[in-house]
Amino acid sequence: MNTVREKIILFVVTLALIGGTAGAVTWLKAHQRLGAPGLKSTPVPGGVRRRVALPERVLDFTSTNLPEAQVVVDYLPRDTSFASRHYFAPDGAWAMASVVLMGADRTSIHRPDYCLPGQGWQIRDKTEVKLNIGGAQPYALPVMKWIVGKSMPTPGGGQQAVSGIYVFWFVTEHQTTDDFPTLLKSMLVHQLTSGVLQRWAYVSFFTVCEPGTEDATFARVKQLITAAVPEFQLPPATAK
Repeated sequence: MNTVREKIILFVVTLALIGGTAGAVTWLKAHQRLGAPGLKSTPVPGGVRRRVALPERVLDFTSTNLPEAQVVVDYLPRDTSFASRHYFAPDGAWAMASVVLMGADRTSIHRPDYCLPGQGWQIRDKTEVKLNIGGAQPYALPVMKWIVGKSMPTPGGGQQAVSGIYVFWFVTEHQTTDDFPTLLKSMLVHQLTSGVLQRWAYVSFFTVCEPGTEDATFARVKQLITAAVPEFQLPPATAK
């Protein structure tokens, strides 16, 4: 008898917790304010999307604007903002820069582990790196550097091994991180304590190279990033 009663009590408590959680989530959504982005941007008329202007020229790199792939636009929430550029150096070096800025729907920002593996790239090494960002308020920007690899078809019908350098980080107003769980924790704390939904952006740079040249390729990408960041990103609160 006691066992049946305990099961009933447990069932009622579980329902109450589920209902309370759903109510809390609903209340948070109804009372939350969307925070400011950590990127230099301007509002797009008619909604919460924003225009992020990646610089056209950086050092000796020129660039072309890249429209976001339709499959990405269709997959992510409608209030997601995008910016992409393909940078080219005179000596043939290149890198693609991409920005995904969330709106009121947090699902715009996802784990980086899903992107490249979904395109056939294998992650071979993950390293946290601090990049020294100059400008009026210098600071150390934490980024993740991934070395990835895959086999790609050659014109002759064979396969060739290639490596990729993928550098990414997350940024919101006054804060940067290279760790996705840290982003989620910060977002939750801000919602609960201030009612503000932080507006995070996912910034990445990607290029490919021959196996064995990863260090030299990263050094070139690093130069591009450190010169470009002050042009489109606001410094965090800890910048000195």
